[in-house]
Formats: sequence, structure tokens, C-alpha cells
Amino acid sequence: MALMQTYKSNLNPDWCPGCGDYGILNAALMAFAELKLDPYKTVVVGGIGCSGKIPHYFNVHGVHTLHGRAVTFASGLKLANPELTVVVFGGDGDQLGIGVGHFVSVGRRNIDITIIIHNNQVYGLTKGQASPTLPRGIKTKALPMPNMQDPINPVRLALASGYTFVARGYAYNVQHLKEVIKKAIQHKGLSVVEVLQPCPTYNDVYTKEVYAQKVAYLEKEFPDWDPVVKSPEEASDKIKRAWDLSDLYGDKIYAGVFYQNPHVPTYEERIANRIPGYLKIPPAKVPIQVNGKPIASVEHILKPRMV
Repeated sequence: MALMQTYKSNLNPDWCPGCGDYGILNAALMAFAELKLDPYKTVVVGGIGCSGKIPHYFNVHGVHTLHGRAVTFASGLKLANPELTVVVFGGDGDQLGIGVGHFVSVGRRNIDITIIIHNNQVYGLTKGQASPTLPRGIKTKALPMPNMQDPINPVRLALASGYTFVARGYAYNVQHLKEVIKKAIQHKGLSVVEVLQPCPTYNDVYTKEVYAQKVAYLEKEFPDWDPVVKSPEEASDKIKRAWDLSDLYGDKIYAGVFYQNPHVPTYEERIANRIPGYLKIPPAKVPIQVNGKPIASVEHILKPRMV
């Protein structure tokens, strides 16, 4: 617990009582502590929404970015300095609504970052509109009429997009979620953890009572469960089994690690194959001055405009 406090800022969260964000924050703090991450080489990136406040509650480097753009900021941070541990926290609306294009595209690259999706199926900060994960026909308390759109399944979208670590957790099971987040951060490649979380203020359909009946754990339900790809040839079979068990709207909602493929090269490794020395001297470490004098000049850009 004392080590966990190392990673916690002195700001008190102001989420609604009972919000699943508290569980996600505590699970992440414990994961950081148990992994003994270097606070000076760890960056937490948040977007807009209830989850977007979370960088302020960590005592590590933090970036509170734009709506739907957290993944792009995180990608830039990691590629500029591959030594950093970069963790993105974003809501289902942030990541899978306005940010869904970035969420899909980053799957092609396998950048070594971790994305944690806070899935409460509503836009909580803007008073409960349906998010992209709310099923069609469901009416939560803030909707005047049932939702008209079909939902996105974050796990299946990640599997289809090329993520090499795909998992799901539950915000009220902090110990299990902590272990999942640890595995996601330790994975070398692009990781995503969808976190089911009740919104006690605006979502009166998917409540803690409902999740208590539905959430089950892969490792308990299937004693032989093994999500790790041992050879590239078995990746397709692993993806298919993960897909089949990742339904969000049946009698059971499975949580745990669905898929992990350590055989896909990271984007950083791909860059290093083209640019020798990239990993030793990445952009963030390239000198910009020698003996106090800049080694680059912008005069050729400015001079025509100064005439």
C-alpha cells in the first residue's frame, strides 16, 4: 500500500459515488506499484469525459488531451521516446466514438502502448447519452427513447484491428483487473483492456446487480484456457476462440485475457529496421544544440517572411 501511494497524486477524485472509475484507478495504481514502474519514465494519457480526469490522479507524467485523440498523443510520445511506459485511459465514447478511427488504425502498427477503455455504455460527463457500446433497443434513464443504433464490441473490434493483447476486466473486481492491467503493460506490443463499469448516475440498466449475475472469468470457466499464441500458425485459431467467447450481451460476459500474440514486431522495431540507431537515439534524445548553439536553423523559413 505504501508503494502504491508513490504513484498517487495529492488530488482527490471527484467522480460520482459508486463510479467504476474508482476501481479502475485503484487497479492501475496497484499495477504500477507491483511492476515498480519508474514514475519519470511513465506517462498516463487521458481524453475527454469522466475518464479524462484520471491523469491528474497519478504521480507520474500525465497528458490531458483532446476528445478522441488520446491514442494519437500516446503514439507520438512512445515513438519519440521508446523508453517510456505509456498508458491511455479513455471512455467508450472517447475511444470508440469520435476516436474510433485512431483506435482501429493504431492496430495496424502494434505500437508498444496500453489502452484502457472505461465502458459504462453512456456519455456520463454530458449527462447520459447513448455511447457506441449501448445495445440497440435499450433505454437508460437519460434517454427519452430507446437507443436506435447497434453496439460496438470493443474486444472484437480490437481483434479485427490487429491488437496483439486483448483483454476485459470488471471495475468492481479490482484485484482481477489489476492483474489484467499488469499483463497488458508487460506485453511487448499494442494492448487493450476493456473495463466494464457501472454508471450509477445515468445507466440504470447495466448495474452492479446485473454485472454480478453476468460477469464470469475465462480462467475459472475454462481450466485449459490459454490465450497466448505459441507460434504464428495458431494465431487464427486463438483469435476465433477469443471472438466466440467475447460476447457482451449474452447470459455470461467473460472477463480475462482473450488473446496475446508476442510474435508480431512492434512499430518501434519496424522503424529501427529502417533507421539504424533509432532505439539508441530516438527523436526525444537527438541533440538540438552543441556548446549552447542550435544545430538547426529556421532562418531559411523565416527570412522570406521578414522582407
